[in-house]
Amino acid sequence: MDKLAWVEIDNEFFGSGFTKLSELSGVGQLVSLVLNFAFVAAGVILLFFIVVGGIGLISGAGQNNPEKAEKSKQTVTSALIGFLVVFAAYWIVKLIEQITGVPILL
Repeated sequence: MDKLAWVEIDNEFFGSGFTKLSELSGVGQLVSLVLNFAFVAAGVILLFFIVVGGIGLISGAGQNNPEKAEKSKQTVTSALIGFLVVFAAYWIVKLIEQITGVPILL
């Protein structure tokens, strides 16, 4: 048990600590903060829709209800397409950061 290290989540995920709104020095930091929360929220929503779609797919197949299974399959497909859009947006932001040299803190 002694070998386990305590991980400070705010330092691990937000770099040097969580930035309070009163400590923001400009619009760039506000945009960075909003983007961080947006990407996290998108991941949580993706997880929710994949779980809901998977449960619906299993229950639709178990009840021999092809309409429910198809609707659930559409839900999972839409969630994955949304994930691809968010993933592409993340890498576009990282690309802009590299081209301009302005750290966006993602």
